[in-house]
Amino acid sequence: MSREAMLELAQRAAELLVEWNEQLPAMDAWDGEFREAPASVASEEPPENGQPALDVLERAVQKILPTTARLAHPRSFAFVPSSPTWPGVLADFLASGYNVNACTWLVASGPSEVELAVVDWFRRWLGYPEGAGGLFTSGGAAAALDALVAAREAAANPQRASVYMSDQTHSVVPRAARIIGIPGERIHFVRSDSEYRLDVSALAETVARDRAAGVHPLAVCANAGTASTGAVDPLPAIAEFCEAEGLWLHVDAAYGGFAVLTHQGKMLLRGIERADSIGLDAHKWFYQPYEAGCLLVKDVRTLEHAFGLHHDVLQDTVWGAGHPNFADRGLQLSRAFRALKVWMSVQTFGLAAFREAVSGTMDLAARAGRYIDARPTLELLAPVSLGIVCFRVNPDRAGFGETALEKLNRAVLARVFWDDRALVSSTTLVETFSLRLCILNHNTTWDDVRETLDAVERFGAEPRLDASG
Repeated sequence: MSREAMLELAQRAAELLVEWNEQLPAMDAWDGEFREAPASVASEEPPENGQPALDVLERAVQKILPTTARLAHPRSFAFVPSSPTWPGVLADFLASGYNVNACTWLVASGPSEVELAVVDWFRRWLGYPEGAGGLFTSGGAAAALDALVAAREAAANPQRASVYMSDQTHSVVPRAARIIGIPGERIHFVRSDSEYRLDVSALAETVARDRAAGVHPLAVCANAGTASTGAVDPLPAIAEFCEAEGLWLHVDAAYGGFAVLTHQGKMLLRGIERADSIGLDAHKWFYQPYEAGCLLVKDVRTLEHAFGLHHDVLQDTVWGAGHPNFADRGLQLSRAFRALKVWMSVQTFGLAAFREAVSGTMDLAARAGRYIDARPTLELLAPVSLGIVCFRVNPDRAGFGETALEKLNRAVLARVFWDDRALVSSTTLVETFSLRLCILNHNTTWDDVRETLDAVERFGAEPRLDASG
């Protein structure tokens, strides 16, 4: 392309993105497609001859990109949403434009230096010691996989290994365990307590049973903010147990880890600094575009021991001797320059802005819990933790049976999905169907939360949704 054509295309793309962000609050939080037949774009043959680039851009923006869950919408409360900063978006544009492969110091010394710096920010925020380190990953799944590989290698690849986690643990963690070769019968889902936190006494009983059966306990995977309820496992007690038993402790803090920026969050996550590894997702509560996962380990050499395998074609990377090669710390050789978005965002806004945003969303969640408790037809189903609120419609708090209440709340969820601007999801809490808000967006206001709760209550009162009839 000519310089003029490149600039024209880039300018138009930027205009479209800014317009999208300006219009987003007035849109619905979801606009997807459930047709069985594939969309026309998916069934097309690739063109033999090119088309005008501006036409291709406009078509992508009109026909493809809007048909999504709008995760940055201020009323996007489903699953774990994401609301990226504009400098973070531009960082990805720059990293792609420079075509960075953040694999080795020789290939990408400047990007590697930035990744070292940002990982060290995270290290200090979490309270990890000098000598700890890590790398950026695609997300929590890759972080858990890298961590369990490191745990396996640190334990000298034991036979009949087993791993332990709460029954509230995200599915990416047992998936990682399966990938490293732990069969399903040796992936133990330990019961949680009444607040959905891992029961340490049940963990001890399960580990003792395995040892007696000749199984080799390898690792415990704890939660610093479960996806369902935001529950934080009793990290100090779990760390104490793992140290006594010689077990690797991995903490899945993909969603909740950045709460450590606040005083309240630091108290909730006390003990996380004792873990052998921690997974974080900056594309969740640190306001970055996808992908921006991160894995930290207490001793960075455990990663390098597990992944530092070399090939003749990479022998020239020794020219960076004395500097880390991030390809030696995880499963990827070809790696995007993910750390730039965090670095540019923090440099632009300052850490205080992020701290205020995280604290503000925690306050909104706590306020939502109080609001639900005060409403006669809404019921809080779990303690509000971090930014997650679990609740349901319960018209008289006693009269309906559980089957009828589940039917009613499923119907309410569908009504919100199709007929309200907000996007809300559900979870299951010990066989109880629950509506769920995950409040993370720095642009979300109390009106966004309150009006969504009011819509839930209103839909639950509609005669045709009356589960008793």
